Amino acid sequence: MRRTLTRLVPLAAALVLAGCAAMSAEECRTANWRDQGYRDALAGQPRSHLGDIREACAEAGVRPSEPMYWEGWNQGIGQFCTPANGARWGRDGKSYHNSCPPELEMGFLARYRDGRTAWDAEQTLRRLQTEQGNKQRELDNTKDDNQRKRLREQLRDMDWRLRNARDDLDRAEWRLRQGY
Repeated sequence: MRRTLTRLVPLAAALVLAGCAAMSAEECRTANWRDQGYRDALAGQPRSHLGDIREACAEAGVRPSEPMYWEGWNQGIGQFCTPANGARWGRDGKSYHNSCPPELEMGFLARYRDGRTAWDAEQTLRRLQTEQGNKQRELDNTKDDNQRKRLREQLRDMDWRLRNARDDLDRAEWRLRQGY
């Protein structure tokens, strides 16, 4: 068992570190740099991401074609930085890495914030629902009358908080729909 762990730990560490690289050596050697720039832009990668790629590919002895990468990135970022995509990006709870150029950022960010507000409200609602379920299980398993009384009061308070959280989510979703 110990021998197996001794072999697996370095392998696991290598896999984790490989997952951190912007690109693998094989990806660097076979990259279509225009397509890579386009994909990175559509994934919301900032301009600085090319530096990460440059570093990863240098280890493989490959130098990215920057003009081709920027051609693809510039095309993709125009598609990424739309208000509609900002709303989707925020609603999915994705982080924004300041990738949009100034002339496109205002529209993207306004809708991103609307989407992110809805996502945050949904997360709050889910957290409260989980907390309510835990409190209910605790109440179901408690025999002590004082403890039961305290838990029922907490559940009543939680009902109020859940109603407010649902209202917050409804308002955020309404606002998100109004922007389309």
